[in-house]
Amino acid sequence: MSTKKTNGFTDEERAAMKERAKELKAEARGKKARAEGEADLLAKIAEMPKSDRVMAKRLHEIVKATAPDLTPRTWYGMPAYAKDDKIVCFFQPADKWKARYATLGFNDSAKLDEGAMWPTSWALTELSAADEKKIGELVKKAVS
Repeated sequence: MSTKKTNGFTDEERAAMKERAKELKAEARGKKARAEGEADLLAKIAEMPKSDRVMAKRLHEIVKATAPDLTPRTWYGMPAYAKDDKIVCFFQPADKWKARYATLGFNDSAKLDEGAMWPTSWALTELSAADEKKIGELVKKAVS
């Protein structure tokens, strides 16, 4: 997060809100085509520093292969994937929030329920083959 002391939102939070406002305006003009949403997502990935970009590209490939019915788009300026206009999962780059790790997160529309308590996000510093397999399993379960 920003080290600048404020009583309100950080610079990163304000930037994310501006991104979301742009996304909502575009959606209000008409449903974004799948190709347009994916183009926006890929453009955001291209802007990322290399470490985030490598993970985001690989996550995109995993999600597309595992759940081709999910619609790629951006959400608060981050790569995300939706089903029936509801965000199922998203990638939060480490650099965006000045964090020490990136995050793969799932919203409440993801069907990851396990009893009365379950994780909804995972910290990522790199992706091994085992991690990629686990992510594929999570995405598959989330959309089941």
